[in-house]
Amino acid sequence: MSRSQSRVLTRAALDAQLAELGRRPYIGPDDPAALRRGSLDAVLAAYDSGAEPHRVIEKAAVRFLLDLLVAAAPGKSVEVRIPPYAAVQCVEGLRHTRGTPPNVVEMDAATWLALATGRAKWAQALHDGRIRASGSRADLSAHLPLPLP
Repeated sequence: MSRSQSRVLTRAALDAQLAELGRRPYIGPDDPAALRRGSLDAVLAAYDSGAEPHRVIEKAAVRFLLDLLVAAAPGKSVEVRIPPYAAVQCVEGLRHTRGTPPNVVEMDAATWLALATGRAKWAQALHDGRIRASGSRADLSAHLPLPLP
């Protein structure tokens, strides 16, 4: 799928989600970062209303926040996985190049979005089993919540 096709798909899903929530269509720019930011707002609104977010915009919201994490904590020592949507490497330290990384954090999209936006706390989510973390550097609490532009 080309980037322009991806933007069209994201825009259509975003507008559909907003319509389901009784909101006006997205009026922001069609660049990927702006669409992802708009998707975050729509996904959070869907969660708040008890609605199921569209997968396309949930993926865009996850990606938006992972990009912010990578910018806030650059590096390659921790792999953060949000299946089935995305995985990134972040946090300074020894770089991992082969096999399973020694520092892995994995969680579902709803948990990631809640942590990254300050709607949930790391310690509680870890205690509740919503986060799977392994390795000595796999604690992202110092980097969360993320400052949103």
